[in-house]
Amino acid sequence: MSTTATTASKLTSGQSPRWLPAVIGLSALIVGAALSALVGFSIALWVVFAAIIFVIAGPLVVGIIEGRRKGQDAFARYLIYGAFLLALIPLISVIWVVLSRGVPGLSGNLLGTSMNGVSGVTDNEAANGGPVYGGAYHAIAGTVIITFWATLMSVPIGLLTAVFLTEYSGSNAAFRWMGRIITFLVDVMTGIPSIVAGLFAVALFVQVLGDPSARFGFIASVALSVLMIPTVVRNTEEMLKIVPNELREASYALGVRKWRTITKVVIPTAISGISSGVTLAIARVIGETAPILVTAGFVSSINFNAFSGWMTTLPTFIYYQIMNPTSPTNPQVSEGRAWASALILIILVMALNLIARLISKLFAPKTGR
Repeated sequence: MSTTATTASKLTSGQSPRWLPAVIGLSALIVGAALSALVGFSIALWVVFAAIIFVIAGPLVVGIIEGRRKGQDAFARYLIYGAFLLALIPLISVIWVVLSRGVPGLSGNLLGTSMNGVSGVTDNEAANGGPVYGGAYHAIAGTVIITFWATLMSVPIGLLTAVFLTEYSGSNAAFRWMGRIITFLVDVMTGIPSIVAGLFAVALFVQVLGDPSARFGFIASVALSVLMIPTVVRNTEEMLKIVPNELREASYALGVRKWRTITKVVIPTAISGISSGVTLAIARVIGETAPILVTAGFVSSINFNAFSGWMTTLPTFIYYQIMNPTSPTNPQVSEGRAWASALILIILVMALNLIARLISKLFAPKTGR
């Protein structure tokens, strides 16, 4: 036993203990808090100081214990750790600000009523201790309806376009030529400003309907679909390319037709990535404000009909509550509604991510026996 213990101690001598990164990180947090307090304490500055100290102190300690070569290797590792900590700053700060300011504004009135009939008088009474009337129910409904129609149009078009680019564009010269053009157009559409998409949708429906004043929810859905389609195409195309060709060849060897191979083998194999791409596309457009203002306008009452009348979404509701408070003398009431609506918008995006994960688990191919 003594010989074994001696051998083990020789093998582990000169090596950093496993708890060393945790100790260095805790020390960096303490020293970073002290330095931040000297220049004016803030959480962001604290994290920045802590990350810098962590990146510098970690490799130095490892180099002292294990030597210069291990210290250089540790510098790259701790640099990655520090970059990760710095990347968390905007995420944590945004979530913290929205939670701290949005949670107090959540109420049954906010979730179950609209702004119809709410005036500056009611907000003045709320500022003086009265109940807060008016909510974002009409904006939540408008966001869900407009995004639903945009997704219904964008996902099939984007998915079929990606299938063509991946599975068919290399079949012959004509398809290769079409594939190059489609790829170029998708790249161009990816960089289109959102306001341009809104103007395009308005111009299209003005020409079709012959009514220069045409503004309703479905026009906004068309504008959002213009922004969604390139994201869906690009993500789906990359996911389909990851599917091994051996799976396709095995299906063809069994006599399965190409369309059935795509629907039963290729797409189910890549469904996890495809659903994530669709979720990213929805998250990309659900917070758009400019195209909604141009295409659907703004209204304080509830409208469930996407094909008639103006509609309000959460981004436009937040914009108007901040820029044009219901009571200019007591804007804090409108600001509370805006922050609570921002929190609802974040919750909707999180719910979409959860739904995408559930879909990917349900339709992903089964592994194991």
